[in-house]
Amino acid sequence: MSEKPVGIANGLTNYGDRDFSLYLRRSFAKSMGYSNEMLAKPVVGIAYTGSGFNNCHRHFPELLEAVKRGVLAAGALPVDFPTVSLGEGFLNPTSLKFRNLMSMDTEEMVRAQPMDSVVLMGGCDKTVPAQLMGAVSAGRPAVMLVGGPMMTGRHRGERLGACTDCRRFWAQYRAGKVDQKEIDAVEGNLATTAGTCAVMGTASTMACIAEALGIILPGTAAIPAVHADRLRAAEATGALAVRLIGSKLTPTAVINQKSVENALRVLLAIGGSTNAIIHLTAIGGRAGVKVSLDRLNELSDTTPVLVNLKPVGNGYMEDFYAAGGMGALLRELKDLLHLDAMTITGETLGERLDGEPVAWVDRTIIAPRKEPLEPEGGLVALFGNLAPQGAILKRSAADSTLFEKEGRAVVFTSLADLAARVDDPDLDIETDDIMVLQNAGPHSDSAMPEAGYLPIPKKLATKGVKDMVRVSDARMSGTAFGTIVLHVTPDAASGGLLGLVRNGDRIRLSVKERRIDLLVDAAELKKREATREKPPETPARGYARLYAREITGADQGCDFEFLRSR
Repeated sequence: MSEKPVGIANGLTNYGDRDFSLYLRRSFAKSMGYSNEMLAKPVVGIAYTGSGFNNCHRHFPELLEAVKRGVLAAGALPVDFPTVSLGEGFLNPTSLKFRNLMSMDTEEMVRAQPMDSVVLMGGCDKTVPAQLMGAVSAGRPAVMLVGGPMMTGRHRGERLGACTDCRRFWAQYRAGKVDQKEIDAVEGNLATTAGTCAVMGTASTMACIAEALGIILPGTAAIPAVHADRLRAAEATGALAVRLIGSKLTPTAVINQKSVENALRVLLAIGGSTNAIIHLTAIGGRAGVKVSLDRLNELSDTTPVLVNLKPVGNGYMEDFYAAGGMGALLRELKDLLHLDAMTITGETLGERLDGEPVAWVDRTIIAPRKEPLEPEGGLVALFGNLAPQGAILKRSAADSTLFEKEGRAVVFTSLADLAARVDDPDLDIETDDIMVLQNAGPHSDSAMPEAGYLPIPKKLATKGVKDMVRVSDARMSGTAFGTIVLHVTPDAASGGLLGLVRNGDRIRLSVKERRIDLLVDAAELKKREATREKPPETPARGYARLYAREITGADQGCDFEFLRSR
């Protein structure tokens, strides 16, 4: 045996006799038809997340074959293995609850099985952060391959892309401007191909962040799922995984303070999903990198919005790819980036950008720095007594006329309460009020769902009201829009002040001052604290119990405390 085993000789099952362990493993491997020559090769594991409950990944069988082709051509043995797969619209109560489970599955299977490097195949919202979290913790050479966005559909001559357009049409349906027949027709044309949402939602945002971190091949974040270039990218990713074998380019060599800050710059410039703050904080936390919301605000003040995609703008991911993609965007941001940050290819970000040919750029999609879509970044963190550990507002998708506002609170104590009363014609609410949702944060029974996009009450929607200030400890989809304050931390269920807000209280929002405050005196709050409802009981068993005991707040990425870097 060699001093440093490779391939299937790695990490042998312990029977007390190492030679027997290898003998037994080889015999079982041969039952799958492998030759001695193939079993002598180094192994590239492929974390495979295809699932009948994940529409975003329905093209993964073909993509997997392309990865294997690249691995074989480069001289290694590809071995795929399944992990948890998180289909965004198919999980209850919400996919975020299971992101950490998937990260644990990924980490332990990468570590436990005999592979010299690994390709992480993901795409749908929580799969990419889960895989990156797991890969950072596993410490084995790894490269990400994202599945790519879907193409747009058509409805009455208009392009449609899930899911910003689905929200727009649903709002019109609730307001009585679209009938049942049309909403049914729209439903059938929102998502017509394989791939992730066609807009700059969470999945597309995380793909762009993965490229900014340097953990995927340059230029591959925005390739549409059904484009031939996506298969070529898969093949090249397989080949790169072979080159990574034996190298020191593990995820922690790539994901560090500099690359995380580059990713934050990109997040702000693309007007990306608020979810990305939670995910990037969790990924960074696995590598010992802290994501500071104060630093986010500093970067936001000096990073313009440059990408004209829905929900911030008008385009779709297929347009972003055709416009020049991440390469063009990174060149626009070049003087703001840490160019010495290492990437998974072994070159620095600066070397990558200097080595790329400068191609034509569609300036209707990727604006030049001198003519930005907005002069400041798409996201801003808020503090104040209502959110002492922070809250997030996606100002690029909000109504700026509502940024400095004081209003009366209309409180919904839970998601069930919201569902029961929001469309009640007798609901006491006016346009200038501030809607508040409690008990929808990470420590609640609902586990922080994408419920922060509170629907405009029907009695207002039918009058033409399209936006109003909404505040919660929940998240919202990256495809959503509106003047919505999210991730209020601490959340209501863990004792945050949000849980003490009552109907009629005054709340003051000031984006300029970066504050969200409850205007109630201390004596009254003390009385309310004495009668606060007890937090939900810890579940008796299983993953739900583990989740309840270990989940951290949004400011720590909603990771499990015991999984964070020590």
